[in-house]
Amino acid sequence: MNRRQFLIQSSLCSASSLVTIGTHGWAARSIAASNPHPQRLIVIFLRGAIDGLSVVIPYQEPTYYTDRPTISIPQPGQPNGALDLDGQFGLHLALANLLPLWQQKSLAFVHASGSHDDTRSHFDAQDYLESGTPGIKTTRDGWLNRLLGVMSDKNPIQAVSVGATTPRILLGKRAVANLASGRSAGNRLQIDRPQIATAFDRLYGSNDALSRAYREGRAARTELLKDLDAEAKIANNGAILPNGFPGDAQRLARLMARDPRIQVSFLAVGGWDTHINQGGSQGQLARNLEQLGKGLVALQTGLGAAYQQTTILVMSEFGRTVKENGNGGTDHGHGNVMWLLGGGIRGGKVYGKWAGLEPAQRHQGRDLAVTTDFRDVLATIITRQLAVDKTQLQQVFPRYTGQMLDITT
Repeated sequence: MNRRQFLIQSSLCSASSLVTIGTHGWAARSIAASNPHPQRLIVIFLRGAIDGLSVVIPYQEPTYYTDRPTISIPQPGQPNGALDLDGQFGLHLALANLLPLWQQKSLAFVHASGSHDDTRSHFDAQDYLESGTPGIKTTRDGWLNRLLGVMSDKNPIQAVSVGATTPRILLGKRAVANLASGRSAGNRLQIDRPQIATAFDRLYGSNDALSRAYREGRAARTELLKDLDAEAKIANNGAILPNGFPGDAQRLARLMARDPRIQVSFLAVGGWDTHINQGGSQGQLARNLEQLGKGLVALQTGLGAAYQQTTILVMSEFGRTVKENGNGGTDHGHGNVMWLLGGGIRGGKVYGKWAGLEPAQRHQGRDLAVTTDFRDVLATIITRQLAVDKTQLQQVFPRYTGQMLDITT
């Protein structure tokens, strides 16, 4: 790393900074006047492989209960039982606050979905879902960054990632703004001091790639800090936001509701690798699901009217084994469930071909089989909600030859 690169990184790239990454510059202009109600996409990645069979419970499957004697979720109507969805599947009780969205038909699930690649490695499986090219390890960029490349609107804060670093899914040529997680999101850096900012602006005022990257970072940081300042004045009458995912979700939703330039956002939530003491209706998984549900409701309510033009997609790298292990948990599996929320979702339905949980119906005799390619869900959303055509779709998902699903209005 040379001196110039070090100065850039130490000034802009910290856990509390809002920066852009990329070498393609553009003028920082608002698109609000020309497109005040753009379609939005929020992707939430549940890192660690959530147990989809405990989220959307196949309570009509006897094998579900025989293979999970201590962690299964009881049938609807029983104490601590699942919340009935459609007579075949039920929702975990900890997600009860999402049930109104299901009833309003703006929440749906795609069960038995995921990547057809057989890996049970967290690293590889997450890489494949974020690159959008399962089984191919040489893909350098993420599908969400490639999506930015084919979208018509371009501005410094078109894409926002919540977290200290840019995730794999957003790596690539297009600029991405990073919003720090938690209460440090609006902390000021040395670069925000006028004297230092002016000095750096002069230093990187040329047209080389590094200077353009610096200016993109400064533009994104300036715009988002303006929004955060406005947020701090009105949210909860000056009180701090709650910690964890619900707080980050609430903050992001209010930013997006206020600034229509933010069209794509990403959040990651960990803690789903439940090998030990997973629990059933109560316990470790239930507690995490409760927080996840609160965060999703915070997104929906915080977006306000913009929720009608927003699709919220929740996914995880793979599911977990049908059979519980000897430690009261589950191990790395295969098929899982994807969640879809938003005004354009044909909700109130569990989609996907359900093969069943009998040993002969499982993947490799142990896991829920994948019957819906995760890219079928993604491709449907971005073509129908974000107006990406078939040619552009091939740029987002190279070599993809799947099919569209009837999951949008």
